[in-house]
Amino acid sequence: MDMTRRAEVAEVPPSVEAQIHLRGPYSLEEVALMGFGHRDESSFDGVLRLACCVDGDYETQVGVEVRQESSTLRLRIVAAAAAPEVDEAATAVVVAQVARVLSADHDGDAFARICRADPVLSRLAAAAPGFRPALFYSPYEAALWSILSARRPRSQGIALRSRLGQQYGTTFDLAGVPTVAVPTPSQLLQVEELPGLPVDRIPRLHAIARAAQQGRLDAARLLALDPEEAMAQLQQLPGIGPFYAALILIRACGAADLLPTGEARSREAVRELYGWDRSLSATEYAALAQRWRPFRTWAVVSIRALHGRVGP
Repeated sequence: MDMTRRAEVAEVPPSVEAQIHLRGPYSLEEVALMGFGHRDESSFDGVLRLACCVDGDYETQVGVEVRQESSTLRLRIVAAAAAPEVDEAATAVVVAQVARVLSADHDGDAFARICRADPVLSRLAAAAPGFRPALFYSPYEAALWSILSARRPRSQGIALRSRLGQQYGTTFDLAGVPTVAVPTPSQLLQVEELPGLPVDRIPRLHAIARAAQQGRLDAARLLALDPEEAMAQLQQLPGIGPFYAALILIRACGAADLLPTGEARSREAVRELYGWDRSLSATEYAALAQRWRPFRTWAVVSIRALHGRVGP
């Protein structure tokens, strides 16, 4: 394998304009600066840049520039040079995927009402108006991140993902900034080594590529399953245990009301903000979370991401 090969920068054309109409308070800046997975922006220039493999078979890559104008997100979708022109059907798929990734696919007014009724969430909403969770681009990309970032600092995982995309994926010029998309499943199956990644991780990446090709990492399919069944199926992938299975299901599929019970830092943030002087049992945690339905996922992510902005 020629390790010097670099992915070509995607041509600017063809591109398509689209939009997403928002419901409820929304801040693209808060979403962009959340800091999650490989995203680690420290500033916001008015454009959120996404480069990803498109839902479905994940064999098409696009770059997306997202801007907010009041209650509308405006999208500029750029197709990879090797891809066919983005037609109306393909545009609809990308728009739905971006809406899911940016949590713009739910009724934000309903979430705002829950926040107003809860003493902790109301404080967080005041500290970060319009905050909503940012998600992984897809279960496929969340699974890749799980293998790349396992047992290493997040900064190293980010560097590995960037290297993987630069060498085997596609780099888009989005509003003047090179933005890397990871390889498609077909491209990933050609990877034989990646500097900095232990060789025993390569078969795990290949298994993820094959699962994506078989439709096992489709977001809608995973959400339609009983959560325990979805978790069990995800753990059949080599290198994916309970923690990463939950990450893929809860933080990539677009669920708004799955309670992430196994994430210790989130539970500690909940304990601190709600004034408990000891750790919550699983039963106590589930009971407390009932007040957040049907937005338990959003509530926990908000608490985890924003608890440092307010005191206990």
